[in-house]
Amino acid sequence: MLGSRHVVRLLGGTLIGRLPNSMVPVGLVLWITGSGGSLAFAGTLAALYGLASGLSQPIKGRLMDRYGQTRVSAPAVLLNAGCLASLPLIRAGEHPAAVTAMVGLAGLVTPPLEAGLRALWPTVLPDFGRRRVVQALDTGSQGLLYIAGPLLASWLATTHGPDTALAATAALGLAGTTVVLTAAPSQAWRPAPGVTERGRLMSAGLVLLFTALAGTGFTFGAMNVWAASMAGTHGQAMLCGLLPAVFSTGSFLGSLIYARRAWPGTTKSQLITTSALFLLGWAPLLAQPGPRAAFALTAIPGLFFTLIITNGFHTVDALASTSRTTEAYAWLILSVGTGQAAGTALAAALATHPDVLAALPTSGAATALTILILARSKLGPGRRLGRHRRPRQQGRPPSPNAITDSMGISAPQTSAA
Repeated sequence: MLGSRHVVRLLGGTLIGRLPNSMVPVGLVLWITGSGGSLAFAGTLAALYGLASGLSQPIKGRLMDRYGQTRVSAPAVLLNAGCLASLPLIRAGEHPAAVTAMVGLAGLVTPPLEAGLRALWPTVLPDFGRRRVVQALDTGSQGLLYIAGPLLASWLATTHGPDTALAATAALGLAGTTVVLTAAPSQAWRPAPGVTERGRLMSAGLVLLFTALAGTGFTFGAMNVWAASMAGTHGQAMLCGLLPAVFSTGSFLGSLIYARRAWPGTTKSQLITTSALFLLGWAPLLAQPGPRAAFALTAIPGLFFTLIITNGFHTVDALASTSRTTEAYAWLILSVGTGQAAGTALAAALATHPDVLAALPTSGAATALTILILARSKLGPGRRLGRHRRPRQQGRPPSPNAITDSMGISAPQTSAA
């Protein structure tokens, strides 16, 4: 799949362009505290950046559906990089209001690369079976951003200074977005017919889907605080970073396993099944195992996290108008992020109650599964997932007529496929 035209460029550029999402919070904390500022102010700035970035996603997705990718992401990344690069020029201790405004603006104008990439895949890979593979790789590899990003920001700040870390973060975002926007699929992408329609985007199915995925995000947010609690309880500080890293690694491995072969059922049945397995994966952690057991067990629910999100995107394809898909993808991203923030906040408030804290990830997964089961009839008929086609090297020559892929889209058969 990585040998398919444009795939590596689009996927790699998006991952690089989204590194700032995981680097900025760490970079801001190290920059503020390194200049004598308080940790509370640094944490507020990090939260503000993430909140502004998340809440503005649907608006940017709507604009992209209306005006195209270049006209939205190009000015957005220039403003974002400019704000981040200019922060070292401001003395945080003397101008906290200016710093807060600059960070908030930088968050608001983060380019919507993830939603934009989802909108590009149908044009890059018209065959749904092949697109299923690359979307699984796309979702799974994103977990690696939250391993590599903080490590890179910390290394740059400690070896070259926090100012350099912020400047490098801005440069990476600008470089990655440029790689995507200069690719032929992004430049050729145009909003689907009917983009000017002003009908309601949200249906009952989409609302229930996004609510369920917020529960999945809640699980991820609560897990981060649970990992910190485990580190404090057992006196092993590295567990705070290792447990989320194991979860993300499991998510990446899950995407590789899922992409390797076709699985039975439709998108809807797979969404519900993987949500059930995700819940079962958290069950052993209710017993509050020791560090070694927790290290191994945390990878199990991670295996199914990618599959839930991937099938969630497929369900959006079935429920949302083709003229509003980027906006719908952005709402999905926002719902997961909102759930993650809620899980982190509630877990932090209950951090002094280890028994309750250990149950929060499971409760989030159980809530998500319950909503999906109750909403089954609202999630559409589902689409049966096929394996991607491989080029035929032998046998009867193909008919000159167009072939129809598993989505019902006609396209001429070429050797490049």
